[in-house]
Amino acid sequence: MFCTIVPPHILDRLAQSEDPELSGNAQRTLEHDSLHRTRRRVTALRGAVAPAGTPSDQPQRTIYDAGHQETTPGTKVHSEGDGPAKDATVNRANSALGATFDFYLKAYGRHSIDDAGLPLDATVHYGTNYDNAFWDGSQMVFGDGDGQLFVDFTVSVDVIGHELTHGVTQHTANLEYYGQSGALNESLSDVFGSLIKQYALGQTADQADWLIGQGLLGPHIHGVALRSMKAPGTAYDDPHLGKDPQPATMDDYVRTSRDNGGVHTNSGIPNHAFYLVASALGGHAWERAGKIWYATLTGGELASDADFAEFARLTAATARSLYGEGDAIQAVLKAWSQVGVPTS
Repeated sequence: MFCTIVPPHILDRLAQSEDPELSGNAQRTLEHDSLHRTRRRVTALRGAVAPAGTPSDQPQRTIYDAGHQETTPGTKVHSEGDGPAKDATVNRANSALGATFDFYLKAYGRHSIDDAGLPLDATVHYGTNYDNAFWDGSQMVFGDGDGQLFVDFTVSVDVIGHELTHGVTQHTANLEYYGQSGALNESLSDVFGSLIKQYALGQTADQADWLIGQGLLGPHIHGVALRSMKAPGTAYDDPHLGKDPQPATMDDYVRTSRDNGGVHTNSGIPNHAFYLVASALGGHAWERAGKIWYATLTGGELASDADFAEFARLTAATARSLYGEGDAIQAVLKAWSQVGVPTS
C-alpha cells in the first residue's frame, strides 16, 4: 500500500501552474508518487504477517535522514531512548510516532500498527521540495515541502497519525485502495488521525477543529487545512490549489477514474458521518464514536472491498452490540442517514 497525504487532484492542478517553480515541484512529486504506487501494486501484501515476539507497551522508534535524496531509509539519526536531536524535524517525527503509539495502546489496547509491537520507522528530509508524506507499506516518509505551498510535513500530528493508520488498516481489514473501499481507507485514516490529535491535546469533540493537515499549508495559501471533517469542501479555496472538492453527502458523490476512483475526494462522506456521530455523543470522541469505528475496522467482518453502505451497516451493528439501543445506535443511524448512506 502506498498512501500519500496530499491528494493527486491538488498536485495535478499545481502541475499546470504558470509559475515554473510551482509546476516543476508538483510534476516531480506526481512522477515520484506514480512510480511508487506502481511498485507497491506489484509488491502489495494481502493479510500481512505479524512479527514474532511479545508486544511491548513502549514504542520502538527509529528516525532516518534521507539527506534530500529520494532514498529510504537513509542515515539513522535517532533511536528509541535518545535525547532530543538538534533537528526539529527529527524531534517532531519522533514525538508524533510516539503519540500515535500511545493513542492506540491506551485507547484501544493495540500494540503498535500491527498489534504485535511493530517498530515505527520514519525517514525525514526526503527529496528536494517534496510536497508530500506517505506510508509505503512499512514505514513513514516525510518531505520538507517547498516552503510556499506546503511546509514541513512533520508539523501536523494528525497527518502522521493518518499515515500510520493506513498501516493499521493494512494489518486488519486491508481495504482495497479504489472506489468506495479506497475512500473508506482514506476516511479511517482521517478519523483516527484526528482522534490522535484530539487525544494528545485532551480535547472533547466540541473543542476539536476536525481539520486534517491544519498548519501544513504555506503562508500565502487561502485555506486552513487539506480537509475538514466538520464541513467537507471548505478546507481551502485558493488560486493555486483550487477549491476543496470533497462532498459531505452522497448527493454530491464524485464519479471519476482519477485518484483511484476519487479516494481522497469521496472520503468526505464517511468523514462527515463520523463527525456527526462524535458530535452527537459528545465528550472525548475516541471513547465511544472512535471505539465503534475501531471495532468495525478490526472486528473481522469488514470485507476488503466494502462499500459505504456495508461499512455503515457494520458500524450500526457494532454500536448496538457495544451500547445497546441507547444514544449511540441512534447517533450512528442518524449520521449515516444525514449523509445519504443506507444502513440496511
